[in-house]
Amino acid sequence: MPKRTTSIPVNIMANEFGLGIVIERIFVKDLSTAGIDDARKSHREDGHSFFLLEKGTVSIEIDFKRYEIKPCSVIYLHPDQVHRIITFENVTVSSWSVNEENLHPGYLKLLKSITPAAPLALNKETFSLISEAVSLGLQFFKRKSDKLYHPLLRDSCNALVALVVSQYLEQSKPADKLSRFEIITKAFRELLDADYTTAKRPVAYASKLNISAHYLNECVKDTTGYPVSYHIQQRVILEAKRLLQHSDKSVKEIAAELGYDDYPYFSRLFTKVTGMTALAFRNKNSD
Repeated sequence: MPKRTTSIPVNIMANEFGLGIVIERIFVKDLSTAGIDDARKSHREDGHSFFLLEKGTVSIEIDFKRYEIKPCSVIYLHPDQVHRIITFENVTVSSWSVNEENLHPGYLKLLKSITPAAPLALNKETFSLISEAVSLGLQFFKRKSDKLYHPLLRDSCNALVALVVSQYLEQSKPADKLSRFEIITKAFRELLDADYTTAKRPVAYASKLNISAHYLNECVKDTTGYPVSYHIQQRVILEAKRLLQHSDKSVKEIAAELGYDDYPYFSRLFTKVTGMTALAFRNKNSD
């Protein structure tokens, strides 16, 4: 069994050149000849990352879900998400990654609202537009002697981000069409992603939203079919699964990192949610 690391490996993409931004286009026959075998290993990206599949086929696992990606598709990966390439054959893929410092605040907020995002098939016109925008961004990326190099690169990358985000938003319900229950549920999910290690009770989220815990639960259950407590547990357990599979931290250390001083309680919670103990999950899902 391969040796795990003390934390989930992070691919240094966005900050590879000290800019917090990178744009590239690669051509790969297969992973074994590409010199990028690390892509087979589970990892996170150091920035908000986007991949435009132009040719070939890709099979990717993202947070324990497997996706088959076909040409003329795009996918967004949040820095929290753990992923690995399973198959990668005869591929042309464009990618761009930007850290939060360089990402437009409005786009960052929208990205958080669509996380996690599944691969998205693009129509021919939109795919062509994004591909051309990538080509232009690649030209900007090479012009390191320009006086306004970094702003130019940042703005071109943000334009690419906006193009992709707009496509994801087209697949979702318009904000002005959301019901009161859906608006509150959306706000709750955003808070949950930020606060799940410190806030474990529905009342904590209700307080931040200035509503009662009962009303929050009513909104979330009506919108998703599950109560607030279910979503809190699922978010915690997702992170626990990531750490169990991709790091060598003990279950006790993971419990503490996720905000549980009561280690036995965390162990019981994991077993309740997943149907197996944390150690059984680690052994079953070893890389």
